[in-house]
Amino acid sequence: MIKDILQNLKTSSTLKINEISKDLENQGKKIFKFGFGQSPFPIPDDVEASLKKNSFKNKYLPMQGLLELRESIANFESKKKNYIYKSQNIIVGPGSKELMFLLQLLFDGEILLPAPSWVSYKPQAIIGRNKFHFIDTNRDNNWFPSPDSIEKIVSQNKNKKYLLFLNSPNNPCGLNCENLEELSSIIKKYNLIVLSDEIYSDLTFENNYQSISEFCPEQTIISNGLSKWCGAGGWRLGYFVIPDKLSNLIDSLKVLASETFTSVSSPIQYAAITAFENDHNLYLKKSRNILKTLGNYMFENLRSNNVLISKPQGGFYIMPEFLNKKFVSSEKLCEDILDNTGVASLPGSDFGFNSHKMIIRLSFTDFDGKEFMKNILDNTNIDHKLLNKYAPKIVEGTKRLKAWVES
Repeated sequence: MIKDILQNLKTSSTLKINEISKDLENQGKKIFKFGFGQSPFPIPDDVEASLKKNSFKNKYLPMQGLLELRESIANFESKKKNYIYKSQNIIVGPGSKELMFLLQLLFDGEILLPAPSWVSYKPQAIIGRNKFHFIDTNRDNNWFPSPDSIEKIVSQNKNKKYLLFLNSPNNPCGLNCENLEELSSIIKKYNLIVLSDEIYSDLTFENNYQSISEFCPEQTIISNGLSKWCGAGGWRLGYFVIPDKLSNLIDSLKVLASETFTSVSSPIQYAAITAFENDHNLYLKKSRNILKTLGNYMFENLRSNNVLISKPQGGFYIMPEFLNKKFVSSEKLCEDILDNTGVASLPGSDFGFNSHKMIIRLSFTDFDGKEFMKNILDNTNIDHKLLNKYAPKIVEGTKRLKAWVES
């Protein structure tokens, strides 16, 4: 029964750490909110203006999404992927998270999750009553699965349907998947369906994002939205791009949508057209410049003989492993860090790692993105002086964590 399943689940760890951080701040404690991954940047001015312009629109829109918006998204994705998508390939939902949940509810098969993976994939699979498999990964492969590791699972039952989740740049490690072509051979061989979670794709620091859909477009569902690149997490607008070969999923998702969220807020859908149609290259260049500099700062200051860490390539996360600290679990590790430094973080166990691995996820978003963005150009060389001025909590929190490691 679903009630029994829910009794064994806990609140999403990302939302929980945000609430804990706020409670501690309200008690007068200085907290460095490195646990919650939310874009620090303002919504682009033209997109915000479009919302105000369309705020009077109060009618329900089609379950699949406003046609003009779906056409904008189809054009947006077609240009990026060099593949033709049409409005009928798009379904719009109240955040990509909701669409992923509905997909897991209707999918009749087993779920493949690289370890590490975003914290909500696994609970959604459990609620959807799907069997899931964590796929072993390693640091040398940017924490993404190898073709062999996938084949080891799917070859055991070739008659099963499998849904593979790929998130690049990855949450929690901030790294890109660099073996896409090799993975596509296994995807094609076993006719796997891929959910390509591309929510951080426009925040790839070198603007060199590559999607698995470029190698197997008819087996890939693209998931994206406004929360990360557009700073509009609270607007709750996400979308799927579903290829013609999987078009039956659109009809099933529309049925579920009709009995759950009905349709996304009308003003937000109209405003989103502006987000996808207008040129936001300057906004994105500044975002990438700031995030890349902050990620590099944390990497350079935390890496040592006692800390295994990779330089982030996109998004706003970094994932250190502490070699000189031993706790019962990574959860206890995070508690000790919070108690002794004020730095809030998430344990690696929330992302699929064994709890005995001393791994945590840090987010470098605890700063005023509007102020930072306003005071730089797209090509500004951001030095320590600018970091201290516009991201002081990132600087101080990193220094405190470094001192804790060395203690």
